[in-house]
Amino acid sequence: MELDIEKIKKKLRNFSKDRDWDQFHDPKNLSMALSVEVAELVEIFQWSSSGGLEEIKDPKKREKIEKEIADIFNYLIRLVDILDIDLEKISLSKIEENKNKYPANKVKGKA
Repeated sequence: MELDIEKIKKKLRNFSKDRDWDQFHDPKNLSMALSVEVAELVEIFQWSSSGGLEEIKDPKKREKIEKEIADIFNYLIRLVDILDIDLEKISLSKIEENKNKYPANKVKGKA
């Protein structure tokens, strides 16, 4: 199944419009909301001694993790929509940039 970013953008636009939230969805506010959602995800793993691997085995924690990831994703999609950024294009470009910056033969197995 392929991800349909345009479908998600449209649903988020309609969701926001129906609630008259466009007035609050500027880049600053969306960036701040995104930051809060990332912090909520980090909080789940904060004191993990397993690097988070144990937390995802607990069904209740896994559900919470999934909801936080969905919040993060939705805020990010809303932000790139408002800024008219092609997420696929910039993501692929950044992967290529990192590929050149961190050649596998020089960094493989290093943190």
